[in-house]
Amino acid sequence: MTVAAAASQADLAKRPQFGWINGLKAGAAQLIVLHHLAFYGPMSDYVQPLWPALLDWLGGSARIAVQVFLVIGGFLVAKSLSPAGRPGIASPVHAIWRRYAKLAPPFLAATLLAAVLTPVAGIWMQHDSMSAAVTLGQLSAHALLLHGVLGYESLSAGAWYVAIDFQLYMLTVSLLWLGGRLAGQRRMGWLMPLAVTVGIVFSLLYFNLDADWDNWAPYFFGSYGLGLMAWWASDPARTPRAMTALMAMAAVPVLLALAIDYRSRIALALVVACALILFGRARTPSQGRAWNIVNTLGRIS
Repeated sequence: MTVAAAASQADLAKRPQFGWINGLKAGAAQLIVLHHLAFYGPMSDYVQPLWPALLDWLGGSARIAVQVFLVIGGFLVAKSLSPAGRPGIASPVHAIWRRYAKLAPPFLAATLLAAVLTPVAGIWMQHDSMSAAVTLGQLSAHALLLHGVLGYESLSAGAWYVAIDFQLYMLTVSLLWLGGRLAGQRRMGWLMPLAVTVGIVFSLLYFNLDADWDNWAPYFFGSYGLGLMAWWASDPARTPRAMTALMAMAAVPVLLALAIDYRSRIALALVVACALILFGRARTPSQGRAWNIVNTLGRIS
């Protein structure tokens, strides 16, 4: 690391952080790790008789913590791509490529590591959670973030989320681009919130009711769209009436979906979105041991 890079990171560490977001991410990440430990691998087989209720909860219900990442993902993408909720994006292809370049290298490194270590681990143990021998097609599908769509087994427990995150980002970029084409030179400030609301409705009332769609972005767009709406609804530049309208546009479809078919994961997504509307933009100190731990865990989650 160069002196300039080190100085830049040190300066970043001193700036106020989105501490509440980092705290949510840190807590959710620990639950996801515990879920994987309880659901995969041989350790859970030995711990299950000691704490059966805890292991059952971690292996099942704890996985809904991923909703925290989906909602926060939408929140931060709105901040990055369309802070004011206006349609249009300057270079959609460049934005998508930049996202891929951010996600792919660490993901591919982890995938290759898993591909190499899995047969090595197979020398010492046999377990249902062990992947089969890796094929070139499987590696290629992972490299393109299409493993779930093409029906390949994931080489690591969280591989599906990376692919879904990329799909959701592409879907958001596409909506912004299409909105920009439709709006032209007109401002049409309500076009994107309306488009996202429609997306939330279709996601929660159709796609999210069918697990066969869980390798595709529309299945998860209800939660992700709540994050987008939470950023726009919390914009202090908006009038109270506009903020209230945006909150209603986000909440009403979710409440309707829960009334039709209650899903705890969607209820959690709504709670997280409400928390982000209230506290998501709040900056917290980056100094102090507690905040340093929270911010560090949040950044690496």
